[in-house]
Amino acid sequence: MNDLIAKSPIDQRLAGIVRPVIEDLGYELVRLRLMGGKTPTLQIMAEKPEGGIEVDDCAKISTALSAVLDVEDPIEDNYTLEVSSPGIDRPLTRLKDFDMWEGYEARVETTELIEGRRRFKGILNGTEGDEILITLEDTPDGDVTIGLKFDWLSDAKLILTDDLIREILRQKKAAGIDVDEFDEIETDEASEED
Repeated sequence: MNDLIAKSPIDQRLAGIVRPVIEDLGYELVRLRLMGGKTPTLQIMAEKPEGGIEVDDCAKISTALSAVLDVEDPIEDNYTLEVSSPGIDRPLTRLKDFDMWEGYEARVETTELIEGRRRFKGILNGTEGDEILITLEDTPDGDVTIGLKFDWLSDAKLILTDDLIREILRQKKAAGIDVDEFDEIETDEASEED
């Protein structure tokens, strides 16, 4: 199966190390990317199974991962560990994400050309088997719902809209969360010991 959570071989290897730690803490791994640069950044997005994550949760995950990554030492150079929420315009990396966010606008890209295109923008209509359903509004025939096999996807993400922002605020209020707080990113400098 195509893995939008961890794309490259190094990301997949790192996900194999961090996923059990995150799951043991009661969270789910949404996405992992090792990003290059002068000091590489290991970016990890996580959330609770029912969705959402708070700053304290990110700190808890970061602390646990730092300990495991120090022992496993899978990254040769110094790097920064960044644990965050998926954000409002979140990546859609698991089949269940397409059901969870049904009715919201998304941008989806495929690995291969499908009827002459790789990029699709429309309203999510959940899943059917191993396909994601998306209603395209930019077709000559008007609104058309198509199915794309999850394995065909190379990237997918929600589009920031007023409706999406209202839904996130509604969910936070319903959960008793102070909506004046903003999600923050918990970072922890990690270094290789010689």
